[in-house]
Amino acid sequence: MRSIRWGLFFALLLLHAGSFNSAAHAQGAAQVSASATNSRFAPLDRWTAAVRAGDKTKLRGLYATGPGAFVQTPEGKRPDLAAEEAEFWSGLSSQGLTSVVTKVLARTPSDSGTTQLVLRVELAFHSGSDTHRSLVVVRQQWAAQNGASRITATTRGDLEPLPTITLPQPAVPNTQLYPDPVDAQVEIDSALVSAKKDHRRVLVIFGANWCYDCHVLDATLRSARVAPLVAANYHVIHINIGDGDRNGDLADRFEVPLKKGIPSLAVLDSNGQLVTSQKQGEFESAAKIGLSDVTQFLTRWKPANAAPAKALPAKAVKDS
Repeated sequence: MRSIRWGLFFALLLLHAGSFNSAAHAQGAAQVSASATNSRFAPLDRWTAAVRAGDKTKLRGLYATGPGAFVQTPEGKRPDLAAEEAEFWSGLSSQGLTSVVTKVLARTPSDSGTTQLVLRVELAFHSGSDTHRSLVVVRQQWAAQNGASRITATTRGDLEPLPTITLPQPAVPNTQLYPDPVDAQVEIDSALVSAKKDHRRVLVIFGANWCYDCHVLDATLRSARVAPLVAANYHVIHINIGDGDRNGDLADRFEVPLKKGIPSLAVLDSNGQLVTSQKQGEFESAAKIGLSDVTQFLTRWKPANAAPAKALPAKAVKDS
């Protein structure tokens, strides 16, 4: 993500959505929470299908009504959630919409029965001789209303061109890639214990689950061409910055200016000393870097004496 502006923008959803009728949240809370534990979120599948079909009626039925329901866009907050969102999403059909791919980047169920989703909605259009692809970033809050799961609040970004990314991309992003922000120091300490044993370095990646560029970097580090380099030289940990308001102290300690964007990397030696850190948001946009940028960084800062990633027992080496 080019900056943490989306994290701050999404935080508005948390701030305002609390005003929605708490009784509606409680109604059917078990139903929503149970859905959130499944590998797929069925209400979202229905929403995607309605967008693909341009079905305004079905879309309106998936949004809550009431004084607390709202949509937040870059232009401001609008109270008529169902009408506003049904109009926007169904209107894409008249522009030649041919496909909709909804990627869930983050998924957070709550004890109150709500489920928050951060989505990357990739759209393809064809009209006449024109074919193009676009992108909308969305955060939705789902809750039970009148016996059904509905969107009670949402933030929606602008419709913008889909950037070209040459790095490996996840077909299904890991919504738990970045652990709870409170676990950051424990993650670092654990990685350093391992690093002392095998003399590898610790690759600290600051980011958040809502950041698609963070998911792309992870897919790249796990790709066939890069994974062996990572495994041989680094212990990788992910530091969750929340909506841009968590673990800022760790970012300062490792000289990572979060205002430059995420993901952003720091490398520690096995003693926990800072070896290097990215200070200009070098990896914050997956569309601006290629595989060679990632491998060059990893190669440049790898340790000189790391233990083999998968060392064979002496006898096995002799017999092979």
